[in-house]
Amino acid sequence: MIVYRYLSREVLVTMLAVSTTLLLIIMSGRFVKYLADAASGKIAVDVLFTIMAYRLPGFLELVVPLGFFIAILLAYGRLYMDSEMVVLSACGMSQKQLLFITAIPAVVVALIVGAMSLWVSPWGAAQTEKLFAEQRSRSEFTTLRPGHFQPFNGGKVVTYVESISDNRSQLNQLFLTQVGTPTAVAIAEVGKQRHNSEYDERYLELHNGIRYQGRPGSADYQITEFEQLAQHIPEPDVSAAYNSEADARSTRELLKDDSISARATLQWRLSMPLLVLVVAFMSVPLSRTNPRQGRYLKMLPAILLYLFYLAGLSSVRSEMEAGNFPIMPGLWVVHGVFIVIAWLVFVGPTNVFTRRGGKRAKA
Repeated sequence: MIVYRYLSREVLVTMLAVSTTLLLIIMSGRFVKYLADAASGKIAVDVLFTIMAYRLPGFLELVVPLGFFIAILLAYGRLYMDSEMVVLSACGMSQKQLLFITAIPAVVVALIVGAMSLWVSPWGAAQTEKLFAEQRSRSEFTTLRPGHFQPFNGGKVVTYVESISDNRSQLNQLFLTQVGTPTAVAIAEVGKQRHNSEYDERYLELHNGIRYQGRPGSADYQITEFEQLAQHIPEPDVSAAYNSEADARSTRELLKDDSISARATLQWRLSMPLLVLVVAFMSVPLSRTNPRQGRYLKMLPAILLYLFYLAGLSSVRSEMEAGNFPIMPGLWVVHGVFIVIAWLVFVGPTNVFTRRGGKRAKA
């Protein structure tokens, strides 16, 4: 019992440290992307952290299995380097007993990952999609900042306002540039948003200004003074948060749906907790380290093996959704292949080590 608590604590503490580091790296990259979308006016700044919070379960769903896999390699590798595993082996602990001890925290981690994969992550995906839907239908007035040039519609429109009313319904001293052929520049004292309910489109209504239209560098241009001018506001192009709409559907809905996309997504969600158990089985023999070789010798091939596992699941899922791979056996083929690999890795070196050790002991 003491040995079980000691090994489990080593693995879980290391997993927490590794998973936190990986999570910060992944979330930083995603946050930079959303920050760029906010800077370009695609999404409002005040929803950035809300989006990241809803995306967190989806990140953990992928990070925790890798963190658990690396944690076993690091924790057990250190025990081999410090000869603690030699002491445990001399006290009668076999590789099978070590695997059984490892399986207990692996089951706990698999249950946590399964809960995130089957319930929490779909809920977060649905909430994220709602936020992006709101951003697609929002007014650009919510993202404008006084005294700043801000691009919209992929940089085709650049806007500058001197001040905005408290309710953000009116722009004062507006400068608007629309890049194209020809290029148009409008300067107005006041700008207001108007919604056309008949066509469900939005317009920016400019008052008391002047408009220049023509080709830059050419003398052929038009100057128009106006008291009122309406400018169509295109809907912002917000990047989709997920590759498939099925990711935002609940597991209960997927169980009732017989479509290819629903079946593939359901298999993917069930694959995440199974992935934890398979890599735990695989990591025990891969963590065996000779003190002369160093504890990081097997780290790179072990991580590559994990990445091949995850890439195989992702590739087969894509082929299933495209109709190029049968739903059954589906992703279970990939799991079957890596379960066999894990068994060969576990049995092969262990048997050789045991036979050699037995011969030496008998001699």
